Amino acid sequence: MNSAAPSALTSAASPATAQASRPVILSIQSHVAWGYVGNSAAVFALQRLGFEVLQVHTVLFSNHTGYGQFRGQILSAEHIREILAGLRERGALQKVGAVLSGYLGNADTGAAILDAVNDIRQANPQLRYLCDPVMGDVGRGLFVNPAIPDFLRDQAIPFANIITPNQFEFELLSGTKLASTEEAVAVARQMRGRGPDTIVITSLATPDIAADQLGTLAVNGQGAWLVTTPRIDLHPLPNGMGDVFAATLLGRLMDGRALPEALELATATLYSLVQGTQAGSRDLPLVAAQAQLIEPAARFAARQVA
Repeated sequence: MNSAAPSALTSAASPATAQASRPVILSIQSHVAWGYVGNSAAVFALQRLGFEVLQVHTVLFSNHTGYGQFRGQILSAEHIREILAGLRERGALQKVGAVLSGYLGNADTGAAILDAVNDIRQANPQLRYLCDPVMGDVGRGLFVNPAIPDFLRDQAIPFANIITPNQFEFELLSGTKLASTEEAVAVARQMRGRGPDTIVITSLATPDIAADQLGTLAVNGQGAWLVTTPRIDLHPLPNGMGDVFAATLLGRLMDGRALPEALELATATLYSLVQGTQAGSRDLPLVAAQAQLIEPAARFAARQVA
């Protein structure tokens, strides 16, 4: 038999086999009853990509803050440790191949997450930890507990394999004001020396990027790649964009995609979802446009820049 053309019996695994071969992803971030941010966005995106997800919530709110008033509470670090302990006792953490963290609530919660990552790494040294250092954005400024930036900079970032800050967050973490894409690459490479292998900067708008475009820059040990997409004239922009991007990027990487292709797919998914958002909506159309999570309509090339 021609080895390049396997039979129908061997060319595709059954759904059960394909599912069983995939690692479980542990997602630790905020949750809202109404809207799509944090786990309310990331878990669905990862599930649509075919992953089993253990979801641990750092906050439980009625809705995200984009709607203004909200109710609920930030969950304590002890609560999160209890949930993680229960998962460990059931043997669930031993199946985890990647950890995703986002909005923390407070620095004590972050310490609980790092302890969990360290625990899982003892059993699985190949574990990937993607830390989305949620702190703020251009226009909104810092919107987290004042202790969180220091925790992320000094403890979480050195512990992570992958980080996905937006430009505002990257400048806050690095203490720089980016003047060009070239400088962003150089600073990212310096930050790689502190621990993370892969750094992805979203919403990049340095002076050398056209005013009607936004950049997403990925840097690892093999190179640096930039994807640019048209700016979408939408006010307000929906919440949860970074959460969906980070989850989709991680899912594509866990599927075995190389960084440039994972970057293209995650960027294309987010662009297509934003493009499909109704004017005035505070949320991405995750359910209505869920096909974009699998096969985004748009596609933008990742151009190697270093």
